[in-house]
Order: sequence, then structure tokens, then C-alpha cells
Amino acid sequence: MILLDDVRKSYGNAAVLRGIDLEVSGGEFLSIMGSSGSGKSTLLNLVGGMDRPDSGAIRVDGQDLTALSDEPLTLYRRRKVGFIFQFFNLLPNITVFENVEMPLLLNGSNDTARVMECLSHVGLRDKIRSYPHELSGGQQQRVAVARALVHDPPLILADEPTGSLDTTSGDAIMSLIASLCRERGRTVLLVTHDISIARRADRVLKIRDGRILP
Repeated sequence: MILLDDVRKSYGNAAVLRGIDLEVSGGEFLSIMGSSGSGKSTLLNLVGGMDRPDSGAIRVDGQDLTALSDEPLTLYRRRKVGFIFQFFNLLPNITVFENVEMPLLLNGSNDTARVMECLSHVGLRDKIRSYPHELSGGQQQRVAVARALVHDPPLILADEPTGSLDTTSGDAIMSLIASLCRERGRTVLLVTHDISIARRADRVLKIRDGRILP
């Protein structure tokens, strides 16, 4: 599903990734652990097509991301990847339903039944007309999970998805993410600094100073 070969990335004179080699199988749930500045979020951004490496190859689901121009890379992000962020990244001036619907609209679809299905899956069918500020943090992250699911991507990328939540809400979100992988066959890459969260995955990868630890 995912193959990285000698991937390197720097910002200015600061080397962030220093030769990353990684293989992730389809349907695998992988946690990436590391301290702040270790390169874990940069790695996620590269796999998600939100940034480009300085050198090396990245292949996802048969596509060589490093060979894609801007437009195909945008289509890759829209169709193949679901993103879940620490701070939810919901649009504040539109409803829960409209936030979840957004990836479908960007892909030229208006499948309202699919939106309702995803909101039901995260237990928020009764909140479709609510706005993000009317929800708890845990509920907002559930909306973000539904938004990541709605266009049925094969790959889910989660960057510290429980970092802004209390323990109970965080556990609930992790259960949702784990079910995506194990019941629906999604490949999940999750970045965290919390070992208790990381252990929910099939495999834990540790990164330090831009290198994967043995």
C-alpha cells in the first residue's frame, strides 16, 4: 500500500527526514511515535501529498507521488486520503452535515445518504444541523472522523487525533479509528507521542532526529 525509499526532507538548513525507508501493508494500522521535531508529522504530510520530498520515492496504492504534478497530486489527496487532525479543522460557519459533505462536493458528488451513513457511524446523526462551536471536543473530532470517511478513501492519516481531548473522549476516538482499519480494511497511519495510544495499532514505529529507529 505504501512504500518509501530513502526519503529526505529539509526546511532551509534543517534536515527533518534523513533517509526514510518504510513499507506499510494494505489494511495495516501503523502508529508513528516521536518527540516534537522528530519528523513524524513531516512524514505524514509527505505520504498525504501535502508536501514533497527533496529526494527519494513515495508510492501509495500504486501511484508514485514524487512523479505527480500539482493537479494530479490534488486529486490524490481528495480521492485517496482521509485526514484527521489534532485541532479538528472544521469550518466554523457551516453545519456538521455540511462539514462532512465537503469532501464529496470537492469530488463532484452530493450523496446525502453517504453523509448520513458516516454521521450515524460516529454517533452524531442527531447533530446534523449543529455548528462546530455547539459541540464538545470529542464530538468535533467525531465529525472530523466522519469527514475523513465520507469519500471512502483507502488511506487514513491521523496527526495527534486525541491530543486535544480528555482521556475518555480520546479512547472513544481511538476505538473509532481502530474499527476503520480492522472492520473496513482501511490503512491507517497515526502520529502520536503517547505510548498508550500507539499501542492500539498493529505496529509501532519510532522516529528520532529524522530517522526510523531499529
